[in-house]
Amino acid sequence: MGGDTANGAPPPKRMKLHMPSIEEAFPHPMDGVAVPAVTIDALGSKGQIKKIEFTRIITQALYSLGYNKSASLLETESGIPLHSAIISQFRMEILQGLWDESLKTLHNLSHLDPETLKSAAFLILQQKFLEQLHRGETDMALKTLRSQLSKLKIRMQRLHELASCIICPTREDILAKVEWRGGGAEANMSLLLHLQSLLPPDIMIPEKRLEGLIEQALSVQRKACMFHNSLDQALTLYTDHCCGRDQIPTQTIQVLDAHEDEVWFLQFSHNGKHLASASKDCTAIIWNVGNDDFVMLKHTLTGHQKPVAFVAWSPDDIMLLTCGTEEVVRLWNAESGDCLRTYTKPTSGFTSCAWFPDGRKFVTGGGDRCIDMWDLNGNELDSWKGVRMPRITDVAITSDGVNMVSLAGNKDIRIHNLKEKSEHVIEEEGSITSLSFSNDSKHLLVNLSSQEIHLWDITANEKLPYKFKGHRQGRYVIRSCFGGSDHAFIVSGSEDSQVYIWHRGNGELLEVLPGHAGTVNCVSWNPTNPHMFASASDDSTIRIWGLSTKAPRVRATGTSNGIHPLINGVTR
Repeated sequence: MGGDTANGAPPPKRMKLHMPSIEEAFPHPMDGVAVPAVTIDALGSKGQIKKIEFTRIITQALYSLGYNKSASLLETESGIPLHSAIISQFRMEILQGLWDESLKTLHNLSHLDPETLKSAAFLILQQKFLEQLHRGETDMALKTLRSQLSKLKIRMQRLHELASCIICPTREDILAKVEWRGGGAEANMSLLLHLQSLLPPDIMIPEKRLEGLIEQALSVQRKACMFHNSLDQALTLYTDHCCGRDQIPTQTIQVLDAHEDEVWFLQFSHNGKHLASASKDCTAIIWNVGNDDFVMLKHTLTGHQKPVAFVAWSPDDIMLLTCGTEEVVRLWNAESGDCLRTYTKPTSGFTSCAWFPDGRKFVTGGGDRCIDMWDLNGNELDSWKGVRMPRITDVAITSDGVNMVSLAGNKDIRIHNLKEKSEHVIEEEGSITSLSFSNDSKHLLVNLSSQEIHLWDITANEKLPYKFKGHRQGRYVIRSCFGGSDHAFIVSGSEDSQVYIWHRGNGELLEVLPGHAGTVNCVSWNPTNPHMFASASDDSTIRIWGLSTKAPRVRATGTSNGIHPLINGVTR
């Protein structure tokens, strides 16, 4: 019984894999290094780790960390060299710029397919050619080009670019012509790394392989963690990663009630230091976000004659656009609160606006079926209009400035490629009320009146959207957004006066947050603080949400007078 397991079955045997001998694995052992007999076992609880590979990447990591003596000792003690003799020779020749010698060594490497061999040879000869040209050895460079590079018969366009360098008068011209980094130790190391990426990993281990494996493992753990929302990006290696629910902002820590009517829109600045809100009371407010996350009123922006439905921060957060409901667009100095300019168009009542990433121009959407591009001086630079393009209800620009996305009509999402002057249409299955971009501008959130939120990958046109359900939406414009660390969460308002939070990766509904007394129209997650977001409601208030471990604010109005104590996150 002592040798059996609890269920009576014999204990599992230690797994072993048939592995080649050291001589088979390394046909050219390190010179001067004794190779003792070793037992090559499979490591790990599942027997999936090969001991030779494991030892080699540890040795590589030690060299990378500068622990050269320890790395050399590990090679000697294990009898497993990091590189075979021929690879060590090849590395030395590349690092010393011995191009002809390295080519001969390259051809002596076994198990290289012809295409890989040609690609590696091209990189070496390219460096040789450019160095010769840089030294003024034009005849030698021409010989290298004609008798060696050309004979490879690959990368013909690059070959023509190299040939055109013959007439470049200066080194700077050559650098600019082919984006050459020059010669020297740094350039040689860069070439070695490039070659390393071409050659099979069993011949040359990819650089910093152990670090890469650990980063992959941590990334898998982080993505698997339902509540990961940490400010600390470095995860510990000592334990498996797991965050608690307390990392999600679920408690009202402040209520802002400076608006006198329904709050329809709000947005944090890109640096997270300010919040802008828009209201049915025909005003917009700029709020300051303190270092302790305490939010205070900075400016009340007046001048609109109709409710303000939209705000947009300039890329540098210095200016703010406000859009009146089918009225005008105003440009404000966010620091002083001064109105810098008013944009109007007789035939259009504006509904939305969005900045280009250069901060010098923006677009507006309106009821005249047009999208207009403006500069800051009020000049209309361009316009898009189509007979099939009905009233524009929302518009956005991708962070690279290439694509403009607009909501036109009930079901159409129009993606305009401004660079190629083309258009792609995504047709939704129901009426759309709003859209929101991820930071990388590759993913788009779309709120539907069918009480669903759809997540589209606009780089993959054929894929169906990911769906988030549970909130209430049917009569009003409800806005959602990405948020949290690595945009891991989706948060949305709802017509049932609650805020909903989903996990982006699996669509699971994580939290339903009460507190508002009217429809929650819009939410915005602080882009620099994953533990903070804001919600705007028809109850004329804005709620600032934080971690449950954070004490609610005593002073919550955000104005210069009035105290509203919070008890358990609820205004008394």
